[in-house]
Amino acid sequence: MLPCLVKKSIRNKVYCFIALISTLLMLYYFAQYIQRTFAPPGFGVFQYISFRAAAAAITALFISFVIGPYIIRALKRNQLGEQEKLELAGTGNHASKKGTPTMGGLIVLSALLVPTLLWANILNPYVALIMLVTAWLGGVGFLDDYLKVVKKYKKGLIGRYKIVGQVGIGLVLGCSIYFFPEWFGAGFVQLKTLTTIPFLKNTNFDFSILYVPMVIFVLTATSNAVNLTDGLDGLAIGTVGISALALALICYVSGNAKFANYLNIMHLRGSDELTIFCAALIGAALGFLWFNAYPAQVFMGDTGSLALGGALGGLCILVKKELLLPILGGVFFAETVSVIIQVSYFRYTKRKYGEGRRIFKIAPLHHHFEKSGWHESKIVSRFYIIATLLAIITMATFKVR
Repeated sequence: MLPCLVKKSIRNKVYCFIALISTLLMLYYFAQYIQRTFAPPGFGVFQYISFRAAAAAITALFISFVIGPYIIRALKRNQLGEQEKLELAGTGNHASKKGTPTMGGLIVLSALLVPTLLWANILNPYVALIMLVTAWLGGVGFLDDYLKVVKKYKKGLIGRYKIVGQVGIGLVLGCSIYFFPEWFGAGFVQLKTLTTIPFLKNTNFDFSILYVPMVIFVLTATSNAVNLTDGLDGLAIGTVGISALALALICYVSGNAKFANYLNIMHLRGSDELTIFCAALIGAALGFLWFNAYPAQVFMGDTGSLALGGALGGLCILVKKELLLPILGGVFFAETVSVIIQVSYFRYTKRKYGEGRRIFKIAPLHHHFEKSGWHESKIVSRFYIIATLLAIITMATFKVR
């Protein structure tokens, strides 16, 4: 398969891509068929979540390294680079970032979705929905990037149309859970609108008829939050990878009856299959960070940031941990709140004093520190440390209750 990736014939590339996808769709089920029919030694390993999760992470990393340089060269060849941001003039070294290839989210999406197709049970409702959410929001982000860097529309996809895309997938996910809970198993019916309350034992919150609006809000908020965080080399992808590691553990224990009972959390039969998606996300994050670390060779653009934000929000929704998002995604939460505070205060002071005033030197928060004289590598490293601490606190909430 790999030689096909470097052939110049477009037709051969299309044939290779179709063959690759067909192979991926069949491999998991083919391995199961071989195990049931012939029971050869070694094939039983495909049934273990831990093995398939590790394989997904390695596959995602490998795909990133293989297709990353190819996509970066293609983006450079077509001059699909980052546009100059006038509001950041004089801040850090953003002037030198102009022209750096963007839309690198294509690398992340390929390295995330292909290993999931390869190693996960795609008929599992949890896996099917999280892949749909990720691909859908990746498509919205791609359209935004396309309009900005190809069509040269300054603002890309108009904000209200972007919101329509985010609300649309929120409706699909929320209605799937609310109106078709039997798809997830008989025991899920009583849990469909519940969520875990951090630090409280034997206590869940019921969103009831507000469940679908909640899902829409969470997906819209998380996708935009990661998008706002994607402003420094390696910042968004690194923090997403750290959050994905915590979510991999949460998905695994939520789907395991013994662990769920021990931790006194909701047992969601089949949700442990999401561990494979999370592992692929970790591998994809590490692979993309190879090219996105300072100084970045490529930016993910909205193609990657909207998809990854939606993936984090979708995972928390599916495993009933929505209220953990402000802790687990504390970095993204702080970045979003900084923008809300800045805009609100500016508008308030402009109405009251006739002149807008600011709390931060510039928002989002990472640019405030950059404007204060911090080098972006220092900001990113410290945000990584904070994200790691928040991930540890998130896991601690299962026992500190």
